[in-house]
Amino acid sequence: MPNRLDSDLTDRRQSVIWIGFFAMCIGMFMAILDVQVVATSLPTIQAALDIDPEQMSWIQTVYLIAEVVAIPLTGFLTRFLTMRWLFVTSLVLFVIASAGCAISSGFRELVAWRVLQGFSGGTLIPSVFSAVFILFPNERQALATTIAGVLAVLAPTVGPIVGGWLTETYSWHWLFLINIIPGILAALVAMRSLPQERVDVWELRGLDGVGLVTMAVALITLELGLKEAPTSGWMSAYDSGLFAVSALSALAFIWRSLHRARPLVELHNFQDRNFMVGSTLSFILGFGLFGSVYLMPVFLAFVRGHNAFEIGMTMLVTGIAQLCTAPIAVALEKRMDPRLLSAVGFALFAIGIGMSASQNPRSDYDAMFWPQIIRGVSIMFCLLPPTRLALGTLPPERVPDASGLFNLMRNLGGAIGIALIDTILYTRSEPLGQKLWDRLQAGNLEAAEFIGAPAQIVPGHTGAFDADTTAILNPLVQTAATVQALNEAWMMVAIITACAVICLPFAKPVLPTQS
Repeated sequence: MPNRLDSDLTDRRQSVIWIGFFAMCIGMFMAILDVQVVATSLPTIQAALDIDPEQMSWIQTVYLIAEVVAIPLTGFLTRFLTMRWLFVTSLVLFVIASAGCAISSGFRELVAWRVLQGFSGGTLIPSVFSAVFILFPNERQALATTIAGVLAVLAPTVGPIVGGWLTETYSWHWLFLINIIPGILAALVAMRSLPQERVDVWELRGLDGVGLVTMAVALITLELGLKEAPTSGWMSAYDSGLFAVSALSALAFIWRSLHRARPLVELHNFQDRNFMVGSTLSFILGFGLFGSVYLMPVFLAFVRGHNAFEIGMTMLVTGIAQLCTAPIAVALEKRMDPRLLSAVGFALFAIGIGMSASQNPRSDYDAMFWPQIIRGVSIMFCLLPPTRLALGTLPPERVPDASGLFNLMRNLGGAIGIALIDTILYTRSEPLGQKLWDRLQAGNLEAAEFIGAPAQIVPGHTGAFDADTTAILNPLVQTAATVQALNEAWMMVAIITACAVICLPFAKPVLPTQS
């Protein structure tokens, strides 16, 4: 009988922990979703608050900067506040900041609330992934990682449709108000369900202030440099200065962290070969995931003229494929070497991205269907096995710091990927357009078909076009040049994503969680 009672109590505790973990996943989902729903409705916010168009991007930029500074602090904050109170405090602050954003009456007020929202939201993501390896035994970690992973990559997929629907049906205020009720409920559930530990005040007294400042400066200047590089030029004085400050600050932070007994962030985790490989895979996944989620709306909005709701409906294919594949990924992850699964996942993901590199100005839902299916099927294999590879063999006390670094790498990969994509779009569209004009003036039928020119204009033509014909062809050429630049960006992302496979032989074997 005692054994039966002990078993019942253990099962009950596990059920409570699962409830608390699911509450954490809801908080993480809200933080990731917030970036996407706001991005789709920036023009509406701009009109409502009478914001200068040149300032609009800062509404997103300050959120992402605050988030990327908060992510590596997760380990320190977990040691100080404990996992339970870090999550609850962060989620409460996120809810307060969301309410502040909703009632903002001007640009500065909105930006201030977005900083708090980004910082509090940034700790929610790595907290969830560290909880997987702290709260659950080996045989449950694959399922927990899948739940977190599905929500983490589903949020960017459904973000455009949610943002577009809320803005068109209600108002832009609801982009932030939707966080309040779920956030309060998730915080209450987590406070009741997550394991209770004692807050360590001594950890705060040992805070490395110099390390905090150098880390923040390094990440902030890097993000600012990446934001401006596509338009001002990667080698411009402004960007070169930002990157130089970022590099020097990063070096100072690394040196200080490696020489302190209690560093702000434990960089020695990178000495673990599997963590290093897993973090590299996380960086590449960020490059491919953020890049593909960025490229599709750009094409659908600027080439096809779809609104946010229509874009969301098109991109929902990826999310559905991902959800359908998740149970298979869980089953295989328990039984197979994560290196092999990662290789398959990244190879498929690269193929799915590369398939989008042959679009034309008339491509739409049908042409995007199978590339999205392949990407959706592969995403869970690019997230689950690398997470186990990076975090699954570390001691529990090292997991919070490691999770922060692991998730930071994904965000940095996304930021660098988007900056490179924007650089291609800004610099390649004009020369590609000129090449199309040259081919059209030479009577090239393939070029005429690609841009969708009227059949009677180009065949047999040589030399410059008259004013009326030029007026007809010019918008077609500009659109086609944008498509070609987008195709080059897709191919770049595909090639870099495929490079993940090269990293995997350097990882050590990891035993599956189930024989």
